[in-house]
Amino acid sequence: MKAPSLHIVVCCILILSALCAHAQRKLTPAEQARLDSLKRITEQDYKTMLAKLHIDSTRRGPSGNPQAPNAANTDESKASPYKVLPDPLVLKNGKRVTTPALWWEKRRPEIVEDFDREVYGRVPVNVPQVRWEVVSTANEMNGAVAVITKKLLGHVDHAAYPALTVNIDLTLTTPAQAKGPVPVMMELSFIFPPGFTPPAPPAGTKPEPDWKQQLLAKGWGYAQIIPTSFQADNGAGLTQGIIGLTNLGQPRKPDDWGALRAWAWGASRALDYLETDKAVDAKHVGIEGLSRFGKAALVTMAYDPRFFIGFIGSSGAGGAKILRRVFGEQVENLAGSGEYHWFAGNFIKYAGPLTPNDLPVDAHELIDLCAPRPVFISVGSPAVEGQWVDARGMFLAGVHAGPVYKLLDKKDLGTATFPPLETGLLDGDIAFRQHAGGHTTGPNWPTFLSYADRYLHK
Repeated sequence: MKAPSLHIVVCCILILSALCAHAQRKLTPAEQARLDSLKRITEQDYKTMLAKLHIDSTRRGPSGNPQAPNAANTDESKASPYKVLPDPLVLKNGKRVTTPALWWEKRRPEIVEDFDREVYGRVPVNVPQVRWEVVSTANEMNGAVAVITKKLLGHVDHAAYPALTVNIDLTLTTPAQAKGPVPVMMELSFIFPPGFTPPAPPAGTKPEPDWKQQLLAKGWGYAQIIPTSFQADNGAGLTQGIIGLTNLGQPRKPDDWGALRAWAWGASRALDYLETDKAVDAKHVGIEGLSRFGKAALVTMAYDPRFFIGFIGSSGAGGAKILRRVFGEQVENLAGSGEYHWFAGNFIKYAGPLTPNDLPVDAHELIDLCAPRPVFISVGSPAVEGQWVDARGMFLAGVHAGPVYKLLDKKDLGTATFPPLETGLLDGDIAFRQHAGGHTTGPNWPTFLSYADRYLHK
């Protein structure tokens, strides 16, 4: 068996360290040494990027701990010091966008360029091809449904830099009794250390069908892609994975892509495979993700028009949340050494010397890049999930994305009034629902699937 690549080992160590902290178990000396090495490499890469940007320091972001002296703001009266947001329907020359043709031909490319240069980074023109291999095919059961599960590897051509090997880990499951190709939801999935199992539900709790079983019950299939299999979730991995491969192992330039854009690239390559699989209705493949992978799912939708629907879970800042809002996680957090690798190096500028108000774009325009396709914005209860992801900030991004959807003859959210908990706004092509649970998309899956049904027959 091949040894796991460094970036997978590192990601497992990070997750394991968090689990150990929760369980009050110390890391082994080898685990601690690897974690310390990861931190040193990340800090050095971060300092290298600061030097390229001619920045000496950045502003510190607030704490996610409500009890900390520098806790993030959760007071709505202090959340919106900004006066205006970038207008997605005004060209850079000041001309108003009044037709779909102007949007597609002029304004949309301007917004894409701003996101490429200042936020998520540019995908290089020399990204190598991916060859897909079906590693195994299994006939099995998921609950009461017979399924066919294929494990796949996407081998990225590394002839230009043989020192790095990059593979995309993908699993596809479809109903065995399907009469033809089926819709598929692709999840950007977390991977946990071997032996880890999530906490069991409270005793006496009636088991509910999980998201996979809910999809199967409707005749859908599901795919799971592991983003960290091809790009690490840390700054130390920026000279490895697909980003490192295209840069021949060298550090990034300020406008090079970050992990979010790389993860979206991998999802698009997985869709390339799904378009060749006769079990899949490739015209109806959706994308879903939670938290940092919720950010990546929205970026995927924005950049790849082949995905027909997006289920965006608790994506927060860097995803569907208005970045200018002073509530919960801030640009300063995203641009710090713990999260900067998600973005282009240029994004760091907005934590010093620039501010979020200097950004040429904001989250509502990322949603606009998904238009006219449907986007379902999901978030948990503030009492359970907390305030870090800023539910209202994501809702407002949906509100401000509305004019572009309407220009393209689609429906917006239908209101600018924040809805009560568990009240779905589902009549438009932008949808929003805050469930009563925590940091998960789980409670919103039934609502999302009902919402998605109406798009299957268009």
